[in-house]
Amino acid sequence: MMNRFKQATVALKAIVASLALLLSACAPRQPNTAIENMITPLAPTIIPAPTNGRPQYNPGELVDYVAQSGDNLPALAKRFNTSVEEIRAANPIIPSDATTMPVGLPMKIPIYYLPLWGAEYQSLPDHAFVNGPAQIGFNTSAFLASTDGWLKNYRAYAGGKNRTGAEIVDYVATNYSLSPRLLLALLEYQTGALTQPEPPEEKYSLGFHRTFYDTPYLQLVIAANTLNNGYYGWRRGALTEFELTDHSLTRPDPWQNAGSVALQYYFSRLQAGDDYLASIGPGGLARAYSAFFGNPWLDSPIVIPGSLQQPELRFPFLPGHVWAFTSGPHTGWGSGEPFAALDFAPASDSSGCYIVARDLYTTAMADGLIVRADVDGVAIDLDQDGDERTGWVLYYLHTAADSRVTVGSEVKAGDPIGYPSCEGGSSTGTHVHVARKYNGEWILATGPLAFNFEGWIAGGGEVERAGILRRGAQTIVACECSDFGTRVESEAR
Repeated sequence: MMNRFKQATVALKAIVASLALLLSACAPRQPNTAIENMITPLAPTIIPAPTNGRPQYNPGELVDYVAQSGDNLPALAKRFNTSVEEIRAANPIIPSDATTMPVGLPMKIPIYYLPLWGAEYQSLPDHAFVNGPAQIGFNTSAFLASTDGWLKNYRAYAGGKNRTGAEIVDYVATNYSLSPRLLLALLEYQTGALTQPEPPEEKYSLGFHRTFYDTPYLQLVIAANTLNNGYYGWRRGALTEFELTDHSLTRPDPWQNAGSVALQYYFSRLQAGDDYLASIGPGGLARAYSAFFGNPWLDSPIVIPGSLQQPELRFPFLPGHVWAFTSGPHTGWGSGEPFAALDFAPASDSSGCYIVARDLYTTAMADGLIVRADVDGVAIDLDQDGDERTGWVLYYLHTAADSRVTVGSEVKAGDPIGYPSCEGGSSTGTHVHVARKYNGEWILATGPLAFNFEGWIAGGGEVERAGILRRGAQTIVACECSDFGTRVESEAR
């Protein structure tokens, strides 16, 4: 069965590659830098998105679906209002241990109709959403220097130092793992950041009215967090409906991709009616993006390939030591989604924030290269190409500055990364926060690609911070209380 699945995948990749070459030959990707063709900032042209033409399907009717980057069966089941078992029955070629679906795989999905499905128009591919391989070679500072908007002269204090507009965009892009091009397009669409010499008079420039978040930088932080909530909510299968600002309900079209749903969710927090349809349609954010960076659909990089597997990982502490599993799936960075991180704390008689004993440091979960190490986190690049945007990356938060590993260090599994602490982010007690990324996309802590530490598999994830670790008949339940039932021991080596 697995061989048939792989053969189908190889054939599909060949067809997709041929089509991509033909499309590229007919329409080369040339960024349109003609500013006069841009939409008027703060007053987008009203071009409604294509109307939804989905029929009212019979219950369980099989519909055609072509797998997209990052698709997995549990999330597809929730989007189409069906079950994993029914999808498997309709697609016997899918092996029982499948994680992610190969991009381009034709599938039959049993569908159960729900009303109020939203627009079919896809405004942004996933590779243009995440800070992944498609962003390599893009220089935010050089790009902004070529524009006439207010952002290139903007300065703000962010992340412990004064930064330029370009540095702020890159800072947010790195922490949230979002495309800097997307953030720039969003700033242009809503504030004219690339074309208008003066910023908007409205202090909540992106429309998020939150106390103390009244600067362009902090508005961008909220924007990035909101985008990730939409993207990973759809990826997890948890975000299948949401309200617009007029309290009308919409359900993303089940055929949508995560990047497009993220934008739908983002603008649903700000708009309704024709304004909302314009923003998610071809004349909205998609037009602003294409005007400066070209049509992203002409590129075809795959963020999450089919049958992705996690590399072998150790627990993030010394072999033979016992730590507490203090938190189940929660955000990798920010608040809300993505539920990509787990927390561990060293065994101690103390509570709250304290200095740990000398042998209780956090360790590398696998061999790799340190590509980032500061108060905002430590990143270990497992393919060691020196770029956090490619391949598997392990992310740590709350390592103490006085012991933190340095950028450029090559580490082996079990090597010290730094002492756990309360430094960086929000913390109520000394611990380490660990997460994973692949090609710039946060990988959810549970589900088809669940964390696997030495055979202990992470579970739960439906409720934030509620989770388990299971190995065979043994189960450990996460709890901030760090009681006996949360203790887990790393294998002695």
